[in-house]
Amino acid sequence: MTAIGMRIVAIAFLAVMLAAIKLAGQRGVHIMESLFYRQFLSLPLILGWLWMGPGLMSVRTGRIGAHGVRTMVGMIGMVLNFLSVTLLPLAEATTIGFTVPIFATILSALVLKEVTGIHRWGAVVLGFCGVLVMVRPDAGHFPPLGVAIAIAAAIMVAVVSILLRQIGRTEGTATTVFWFTLLSLPPLGIGLYFFGQNHDPVTWGLLAIIGLAGGAGQLFLTASLRWAPVSVVLPMDYSSLIWATLLGWLISDYWPGGSTWAGAVLIVGSGLYIAWRERVRGIGPK
Repeated sequence: MTAIGMRIVAIAFLAVMLAAIKLAGQRGVHIMESLFYRQFLSLPLILGWLWMGPGLMSVRTGRIGAHGVRTMVGMIGMVLNFLSVTLLPLAEATTIGFTVPIFATILSALVLKEVTGIHRWGAVVLGFCGVLVMVRPDAGHFPPLGVAIAIAAAIMVAVVSILLRQIGRTEGTATTVFWFTLLSLPPLGIGLYFFGQNHDPVTWGLLAIIGLAGGAGQLFLTASLRWAPVSVVLPMDYSSLIWATLLGWLISDYWPGGSTWAGAVLIVGSGLYIAWRERVRGIGPK
């Protein structure tokens, strides 16, 4: 129950972060600014967490190259994810993000050569059907560019999950989180030099929320795994659809239509089935 509670709190923080990103974008904030403050303001939280927990020396690593690759791919995923939030309603952007387990299954089969049986391939097909139901390509009620970027973001997050599985064989979670945050700041700082702007107090407040809520959400996600395995806490991630719907309604007075809910049921069902198959098989995707 502790792990589940932490996971729900983490998802709430991340939903608030996405809502702040959308509001900041509407107020003229460049995406490079949102990315920089997301990472920069979360760094003190991560350092405090390390100091109170495993200690600062725990982040020593002999695989800085692997962390560099993970950072590069992770930053591409963050850019795409932030863009999708600015181009799509929060609920729809969040729902498309639920396709990460689907793409992770495909990548596991293609890249890691893991055996993937008919059950998981069936879940993959079901998930893609959910995307089609939600976006309704023939209706044109969502911008195609936004949908494409959201799907690309999910693919990049799936790539990150594959990289983390490989890095996790020798590196702890705290080490990975620390180096991802630290290594991302120099290139983002360069971007901020070119795209940084002056803002009013409300906008600065939104940027602070992006960084602090994102950092807190990341820490609670990590902490939840200390108390329960991934298969137990993963279903809680889908509570983000509730938060995204409520926040989208408060921000834009927008409520998702029937096709969004129908597609979400298929996509969430696909992800949960993939997670369940991993658990019952015990040795990875089948």
